[in-house]
Amino acid sequence: MLKIAWSPIYNHPLPQGHRFPMEKYDLLPKQLLHEGTIEEKNIFEPRELTESEVLAVHDSEYWRKLQNVDFTRQEERRSGFPITEGLIKREITINAGTIQCAEYALQYGMAMNIAGGTHHAFTNRAEGFCLLNDIAIAARYLLDKEKAKKILVVDLDVHQGNGTAEIFRDEKRVFTFSMHGEHNYPLQKEQSDLDIPLKDGTDDKTYLSILNQALNKLLDTEEPDFIFFQSGVDVLKTDKLGRLGLTIQGCKRRDQLVIEAAKINDLPVVASMGGGYSEDIKHIIEAHANTYRVAQTTFF
Repeated sequence: MLKIAWSPIYNHPLPQGHRFPMEKYDLLPKQLLHEGTIEEKNIFEPRELTESEVLAVHDSEYWRKLQNVDFTRQEERRSGFPITEGLIKREITINAGTIQCAEYALQYGMAMNIAGGTHHAFTNRAEGFCLLNDIAIAARYLLDKEKAKKILVVDLDVHQGNGTAEIFRDEKRVFTFSMHGEHNYPLQKEQSDLDIPLKDGTDDKTYLSILNQALNKLLDTEEPDFIFFQSGVDVLKTDKLGRLGLTIQGCKRRDQLVIEAAKINDLPVVASMGGGYSEDIKHIIEAHANTYRVAQTTFF
């Protein structure tokens, strides 16, 4: 059974005037339920992250700042939005959801988080709408519990997974792979284990060829036993921030390459949704919904 993390807190409103598309976290599960891709039994409401799970990845001083909502204006600007107690609780819930998805993936083959993919959160700071790094926290959880020996992070958001790269810089049991826009945020890139920067306007054919070749090689050489998939849909040509040229069908084929590779190689996989900023919300929802449709047809 496909298990999907979602909570009403995912829809926590941002301060007035902020244009991050929070409504997608409400519309996406409704769309999936309406069309019959999932049923209510597929959805679970996550618990909250424990302090020990946070501190396995993030610095204690940074955790203290989050607990006390104690940030300078500069730190808030770097995060991308005013940091509030409600947003911190939302992040704690999302991150725990990715841990629980990892447990479900071990049981069922694949699980998904309606939110997450918070790959810009560093060990000691927030960046790019990310306060805590859910992929890193869940990966560390699997390693510490000896439920995985080698983890592959496949980050296909249009923005480099800079926080994840920094967190696992010296961790040989986690291989970080980021395929992203060369001239996009962040301006100062970190060094992943494998970075593939893409030219502005990269189309479906070019993108899929590069991904297919890189993914197959990594599965052969790294031999992971677990995959985390950051499936941001800001790779779309319609995305306001993306600068790449993928169609909705090309984005769906991207998802198929990753999810089918996991299935063929008998690798548990967790997908976190990541970014999506198209002007028309229907493009965001359709592209995200395709990831779930592919998961259902491939694994279940």
